[in-house]
Amino acid sequence: MSTSADDPLSRERSHLAASRAALRAMRKEVEALDITDVTANWVNAAVLAHQIDERIKALADLSDTPLFFGRLDYLHAPGVEMAEGAEGELFYIGRRHVHDAAGDPMVIDWRAPVSQPFYRASKKDPMDVGLRRRFGYTGGELTAYEDEHLSDPAEIARTSRLLQQEIERPRVGPMRDIVATIQPEQDEIVRSGLGGTVCVQGGPGTGKTAVGLHRVAYLLYAHRERLARTGTLVIGPNRSFLHYIEQVLPALGELSVRQATVDDLVGQVEVRGGDDAAAAIVKGDARMAEVLRRALYAHVTMPTEAVVVVRGSRRWRVPAYELEDIVRELLDRDIRYGAAREALPQRIAHAVLVQMERSGEAPDDRVQDAVARNAAVKAAVKAIWPAVDPAKLVLRLLTDAEFLAEHADGVLSEDERKTILWARPVRSVKSAKWSAADAVLIDEAADLIQRTHSLGHVVLDEAQDLSPMQYRAVGRRCTTGSATVLGDLAQGTTPWATRSWSEALTHLGKPDGVVEELTAGFRVPTDVITYASRLLPHIAPGLTPVASVRENPGMFEVRQVSGPADVVRACEELLRNEGSTGLIAADARIPELAAALAEAGLNHLSPGEETTAGTRLTLVPASLAKGLEYDYVVLDEPQAVVDAEPDERTGLRRLYVTLTRAVSGLIVTHGGPLPEQLTG
Repeated sequence: MSTSADDPLSRERSHLAASRAALRAMRKEVEALDITDVTANWVNAAVLAHQIDERIKALADLSDTPLFFGRLDYLHAPGVEMAEGAEGELFYIGRRHVHDAAGDPMVIDWRAPVSQPFYRASKKDPMDVGLRRRFGYTGGELTAYEDEHLSDPAEIARTSRLLQQEIERPRVGPMRDIVATIQPEQDEIVRSGLGGTVCVQGGPGTGKTAVGLHRVAYLLYAHRERLARTGTLVIGPNRSFLHYIEQVLPALGELSVRQATVDDLVGQVEVRGGDDAAAAIVKGDARMAEVLRRALYAHVTMPTEAVVVVRGSRRWRVPAYELEDIVRELLDRDIRYGAAREALPQRIAHAVLVQMERSGEAPDDRVQDAVARNAAVKAAVKAIWPAVDPAKLVLRLLTDAEFLAEHADGVLSEDERKTILWARPVRSVKSAKWSAADAVLIDEAADLIQRTHSLGHVVLDEAQDLSPMQYRAVGRRCTTGSATVLGDLAQGTTPWATRSWSEALTHLGKPDGVVEELTAGFRVPTDVITYASRLLPHIAPGLTPVASVRENPGMFEVRQVSGPADVVRACEELLRNEGSTGLIAADARIPELAAALAEAGLNHLSPGEETTAGTRLTLVPASLAKGLEYDYVVLDEPQAVVDAEPDERTGLRRLYVTLTRAVSGLIVTHGGPLPEQLTG
C-alpha cells in the first residue's frame, strides 16, 4: 500500500499516534494534580491520593496492546452527548476513553452505548452504521484494516479475515481480553443489566470466562458509583486459574475487582485434612444447612426464673412468663442468632422501663442502656441465649454422635450420619484437621449467627463443580447484589457436580436467574472438539455439542507410543510451532513425565506460572487443567485420566476437559487402550 498522507492506513496510524499522545497527556495531567490544600484532613488526603494513583495506573499506555481496534462511521450523528456534530460522524472504538486537550473524544470506550453497533450491527440490521472498520496489529503497531459497508446492499456479507486471525492468534502468557472479537450473542450477555443474575452454559472454547470478565468490566462502567460502594468479586476454581485470568480486567482499566477461590471465602479455619467422596457429598448437601440451624438454635433455652434488676433502692422484676414471650417473639422473627442475642438485653430492659413508667418515673434511652448492661440481665441472656462459636458448633456435630443424631433426625439417614462422623475425638478447634467441606459448614454456621457482607456483583466461574453448600456460601456474598454464573455441565468433575443450572441457581439464592447457552466455539479447533464430543452422550446427555466456527480445522492426531520418551518427542514437535504447549496427564503420571522432560533437557513450567518466549511448555496435572488454554496440547494416556477419578462418569468428564484445552492442535498419546467411549 502507498504510505502517502492520503493513504487510509497512514491516516489511521497518525490517529493512533495522536491518540497515544493524548493518553499520555491525560496521565500527566493526573500526575500533576496538587491535593495539598483540597482535603480537610489526612484521612481524606490518603483516600484521594489512592484514587489518583489508581487513575494513573488505569491510564497506562500498554505499548503492545492496541489502543483502538475498530472504527464506526455513522450515517447520522448518534443520540449521545459525545456525538454532537454533522452527519457522517465517526468513532474509534478501543479499550478505554481517550480525549484531546479540548475534551473531544479520540477513542471511545468499547462499553459506551455508541460502541455497541461495533458488536451488534449486521447487514440485516446496520444500526445506522455505514462502515465498520477493523484494524490488524503486530504488537502495538497498526498494520492492516478491513472494511464492511453495512448499508451497501451490493456488498456481500462475509467473515472478517482480521477477526478470524485475532481469534486464532497463538498466545504466550496469561489470558487476554477479547474486546476486539466479542460476538453478538456474547455482547448481549456482557451488556445485560446489573439487577439480574445470568447463568452462562458454554462448552469448551465458547468464551464464557471472557464473557463473564467483560460483563464485570461493563457493569463497572455503567454502574461505577454503585459498585464502588458495594464491591465486585471474581471466584475461580483454583489459584492457577485465577493467575491465568488476572491480567484481563487490568488491561481494560479495571483495577479494583477482587479475585478469590471458594476456599478463600470460607477460610475461617486452616484446612489440613480431607474427606472421602461419600463424606464430602453429605457435607456438601444443602440439607446440612437445616442440621446446622437446628443445632445452633438448640442452644436457646426458655427461662424458668424471673430477672430482678436493682436500681438504687428499687427492685424491678420481669417474670419468667414475660421473658419467655420475649424469647419466643425473637425466635418467630427468624432473624440471625447473633442479632437476636444482641436484641434480647434491650427487650428485657424495655420491659423494666415499662414498669418504671407505670410507677411514675420518666426513664430515657440512657436508662434503658444501663439496665441492658445490668449484671442480672447479662446473666439471664447468657443462660437463655448463649454465645456460640461457629467452628465449635461444627466440631461438636462431627464428633458427638448423639448431638448429630438429635439435630439430623429426619434430615440425614443413620448411614449418612456415620459417614460424616469423625472416627477420633478432637481436643480443640485448632487441633482439628478440617477439610474444605468442613470450612464451608463453618461459614454457613457463621452466617446463621451474623449476616455475611453482601457485594454488588459476583462472578462465579467453573460453577458446575460446586456443591450445594458451596453455592450457598457464594450466594451469601451477593444476597443484595447480582451474579454471573459460568460453567459447563459436561465439565463437572466432582462427585457432587451440578446436575442442572436451575438447581444450582436455587442453591445460590437466585432462582429467577436467566440461563443463556453459548454453542459457538471460537477457541477449540473443529477436529479437536468433534473428537471430544464423542464423550457427550456418556457425560451430559442432551447437551448441545459445541460447533467450532473456526476456519482452521487445527492439527489433530492420536498416536500410540511406547513410553515417556515418545511423549517428550511429541512435545518437541509442537514446540517448533509458535505459541504455548501444554503436556496434560493424570496426576499420578506427572513425576515420571517431569523426569523424562528433564532428561531431554526440556524446561517446563507448572500451571499458573507465566510462559515466556524461552519457556513455552507447561506440565499440567489433569486435576488442574480446567479453565486453562494452550495453543498446542499433548494429552498423555487418556485412560489413566479416567481411571484416576472415583467413578467412570467423573473420569470421562475429566477427560473431556483435558481434550479441549488446545487452541491450535492436539496430539493424544497412549501406550494402553483408549477409552471405548472414544473409539466406539
